[in-house]
Parts: sequence; C-alpha cells; structure tokens
Amino acid sequence: MTQTTITPVPVSFDDAGRGGPALVYLTGWCSARTSYAVMVEHTARYRRSIAIDWRGHGTSPASEGDFGWPQLTDDVLAVLDACGVDRFVPVANAHAGWVARDLAERVPGRVAGVALINWLVLAPPPPFTAGLAALADPATTRAAAEGLTGSWLAGHEDVPGLAEQIAAMRRHGDEMWARAGREIAAAYATYTSPLQAFAALPATPPVRHLYGEPKNPAFLTAQEGFARAHPWFSVRRLDTAHTHFPMLEQPADLASDLVRFTNSLGPAPLQLA
Repeated sequence: MTQTTITPVPVSFDDAGRGGPALVYLTGWCSARTSYAVMVEHTARYRRSIAIDWRGHGTSPASEGDFGWPQLTDDVLAVLDACGVDRFVPVANAHAGWVARDLAERVPGRVAGVALINWLVLAPPPPFTAGLAALADPATTRAAAEGLTGSWLAGHEDVPGLAEQIAAMRRHGDEMWARAGREIAAAYATYTSPLQAFAALPATPPVRHLYGEPKNPAFLTAQEGFARAHPWFSVRRLDTAHTHFPMLEQPADLASDLVRFTNSLGPAPLQLA
C-alpha cells in the first residue's frame, strides 16, 4: 500500500503488515524505498513494515529550501505519528544511520532498537573524507557522484535491481549530491564515528549492524571488539553479499535476521515460518 502524508512537505511511503515494534526502512542519500521492496514483502508477514522516501527522493516531491538530518528525522516522525506507530526499529542503509541515531536521541522511549545495513561505522579513512569533500564541492560534485555510484555497480551488474537503483541515483541533481556530502561529512566531524555517536547517547538502544563490504577482516575485528565493550551492539558480516546494497542481494536472509532481532526486543515474539 502506497500512502502519502504531509510533514509539512509530502513524503511517500509504503505501509504493510501488522505487529510491533514496527520496522521502519530508511534509505541512504539519493536512493529510493524501492531498494527495500523485497525485504518489506518478507518482514510484513511478521511485523508492520514501513518504507519511506525522503523529501525529494523516489516518489516524494521536492521541498522548498535546504534541509539536512534534522528535517529528515522530522519526516520519519511525521509519518509514524500519522500511522499511529509508537515503538519502532529504524532499519537504515548506509548514512541513513545518522537519522536512526537522531531518532534514538529525540524519542528514546519509542526506539526499541536500531538495525544498520552496510555502513562505515568506524572513523572514516582519509580517502573517504576526501570523497565527501569532492561531493560537497559544486565544482566536483557530478564527477564524484558518478565515480561513487560507478564503484557500487562495477562487477555487480547481475544483482537484481541494482542497475536500476544506480540509474535512479544518478538522476538526482548536483544540489542533492552536494547536500549529501556536506551532511555526512558534518556528522563524522561531530561524532568521529557512528559507533561513538551511539555510545554518546544517554540511553543507547540495542544496535545491530549487518554488512557485506568491505571484506577487510580488520573492519569486522574492530566491530567485534567494540561489541565486547558495549553489549548493546552486535555485528554480522554477510559473507555472500558483495555490494553496497545487500538488501538487493539477499533480502530473505536480511529479513529473517531483522525479524529475529526485533523478536528479542519484545513484545511477544513471532515465529519465523
């Protein structure tokens, strides 16, 4: 079911299934909720599942004026309030994790847990920071966006739906891509890393990270070490996923993991078929 709410700008979303806490799917910058379509089909059998297009993304019309993380967080809360959703689990691909973190800070009593998909949860290396600067600079925005999306697609053209997602992302204007670079860079500058950002919350909910790449063992080892010191965090590397969009590569596996994670948060658990 596709619906639209007013936030005060129109935001399109899909709302399916029943049961809470609800799973609320959030995309990275310049992506669309269609990337979650197959996952929503799976999880809606066990939990209410809501997938949102940010303002100016997917089928949500553009809004007037600039915006950033606070306004995207506003959009999520407006959708959930309109849908009558109390407790929920943000499911955030990549840098939508910053919105998930903001939700946990702003409405801690409603965020039962957080699921992160394929995010650089550690401090960014210099090449990553340089890439964000290139995105944010109007003189290099388009070249940086083309290079980034090209790296996500190269060698993975056979992944269902990936070429279509990349094509849609490339249709976004330079202003949106520059905004993405600016907002992401500012978040890392403020918090050093996403894991440190969650650790700084007055009350951190359970956080689970599911990722396919990078395959560098050190990336997993660092997260496992963090998890030993912070019991609210858990991580799983998806060994058979190799792209920035594992929800397109193995949606059923991700959906099963999310349902099990959400079961652990209450209320009464639901059984996987």
